[in-house]
Amino acid sequence: MVYELYYWPGIQGRGEFVRLALEEAGADYVDVARREGGMDLLTAALDTGEYPSFAPPFLKAGEMTVGQVANILMYLGEQHGLAPRTDPGRLWAHQLQLTIGDLVSEVHDTHHPIATSLYYEDQKPEALRRAADFVETRIPKFLGYFARILTNPEPRDFLVGDKLSYVDLSLFQVIEGLRYAFPKATRRMEREYPALTALRDRVAARPNIAAYLASKRRIPFNQNGVFRHYPELDQ
Repeated sequence: MVYELYYWPGIQGRGEFVRLALEEAGADYVDVARREGGMDLLTAALDTGEYPSFAPPFLKAGEMTVGQVANILMYLGEQHGLAPRTDPGRLWAHQLQLTIGDLVSEVHDTHHPIATSLYYEDQKPEALRRAADFVETRIPKFLGYFARILTNPEPRDFLVGDKLSYVDLSLFQVIEGLRYAFPKATRRMEREYPALTALRDRVAARPNIAAYLASKRRIPFNQNGVFRHYPELDQ
């Protein structure tokens, strides 16, 4: 089966969390909107089907369509050995992924705290206040939480169980995104939480992920995605 991933072309965004899982699994997939005529297919797919998605990303697997990042990853994790086999383990992984989703939403709101329909420049004073609080209180809260999972009651290589899961891939993406959007703040945080840097490096060294990162399939971070670098927000 060839998966069809529907997400906006030209940005990593939330679709990148799904791409990383597909790449690690070595799954065959098509990034639909990056092909000629793909945006028309994406728009049409939003309005059709028994279970229409509210917004991209969504994944077509045969006759089934799955939307929402955490939901897609829960499905792919079960299909490709990227999630625990027990119900408690699967729910724990899903819980962690939902927490990562909360963090990603807060990252987005640092540059668009008022409305997504407004340009960054239209809400810059509010963004400065929001980003200052995010850097001071929210990054440490989230990263400290994940570092605690990796180190207590004893150090471990992965967040869930004794092998890599989709949650590790997603945390890798978060760290990469924070390095891009808030390089100064993230450098400080990584010194406090070396276990997270070690996890990031462990994921980056995996053969399928390393090949993906070096390929043209990996869209560079840019100013249209969730993670955006505005120097004035990085204090």
